[in-house]
Amino acid sequence: MAKDYYNILGVSKNSSQDEIKKAFRKLAHEHHPDKQSGNADKFKEINEAYQTLGNEQKRQQYDQFGQSFGSGGAAGGQGFGGFQQDFSRGGNPFGQGFSSQNFNFGDFEDLEYVFGGLGDLFGGGRKGGKKASRGRDLEVELDLDFSEAVFGAQKVIDLQKDIACPVCQGSGAEPGSKIDNCLHCGGRGRVQRVQQTIFGNIATEAICPECQGEGKKIEKKCRHCHGEGVSKGSEKIKIDVPAGINDGQSLKLSGKGEAAAKGKSGDLYLKIHVRPNKKFIRRGDDIFSEAHLSVRQAILGDKIEVETVDGPVALKIPEGTQSHTQFRLKEKGVPHLQGRSRGDHLVEVVVDIPKHLDRQQKKLLEDLNI
Repeated sequence: MAKDYYNILGVSKNSSQDEIKKAFRKLAHEHHPDKQSGNADKFKEINEAYQTLGNEQKRQQYDQFGQSFGSGGAAGGQGFGGFQQDFSRGGNPFGQGFSSQNFNFGDFEDLEYVFGGLGDLFGGGRKGGKKASRGRDLEVELDLDFSEAVFGAQKVIDLQKDIACPVCQGSGAEPGSKIDNCLHCGGRGRVQRVQQTIFGNIATEAICPECQGEGKKIEKKCRHCHGEGVSKGSEKIKIDVPAGINDGQSLKLSGKGEAAAKGKSGDLYLKIHVRPNKKFIRRGDDIFSEAHLSVRQAILGDKIEVETVDGPVALKIPEGTQSHTQFRLKEKGVPHLQGRSRGDHLVEVVVDIPKHLDRQQKKLLEDLNI
């Protein structure tokens, strides 16, 4: 009976090529023979179905003629070029039990997904040793005054964290101690091994068990950090706060997080908190404030002094100014972050209406008839 490839992959006949690929990857990962829960027969069946449905031309033929349209070599992928020809010449890297017709090499990406990397699969693709570790990122809150956020500032924080060992400078070796290449792996940090699988013998690489991927052997470990290369300590960090930074924004200081054991330090993130100001309110890069006028000043006009972040500024009040009128002071606001121009300062005037008038004052207002 012909096999239903769509049913094997758990997809419908209307599924897109991306949906078919996702289904194949999920099933291949689930049934891979190297896993305890793996199933070799199911894995082969899944691959057989994907060889056909994963190729648009073969899928079209399958939809038209069914499984009988072709088999064996016809199902093999052509995208691997000379590699597949090497199989027919006896150069099978999987051993004698594995035929080039049993697996689809038409898609490097899918092959790498199933086996976890071409380099490990064929033994020699990865030349480096253990992947360098990375220190933990840190986040610290930094409080600023309103003016410090507007114009920028220099701050210093004392941070307790993992730092590079001050005795061995992060090497993990006692000062004066020798550091030689690991004899077990020859300094590569990785050793080759051969695994027996349903496809035959597969050569893979693994981290060297003697040096843990470092490629080096220390004659005598640092007594201060016990060979780790890091220890608890403090670091004073100078911070240049840029002009225009706002409340809630963050600064990133690369490499100022925690040190790693013989690896790269993490990053430090500074979350900014700007303390409120009694005189000014910031909205974006503009600053808002209030100025109070007497009735006389509002009616007759005047020149008043208003406070800005740059200091006192003279503001002309025209005759007949209404309460809550806003006046704009150009370029007196917050500098644009990492820019040259600035926002504006908007002054809203409030006309103070007197609450208590004597009889003579009331008579004067009545005579004015305003």
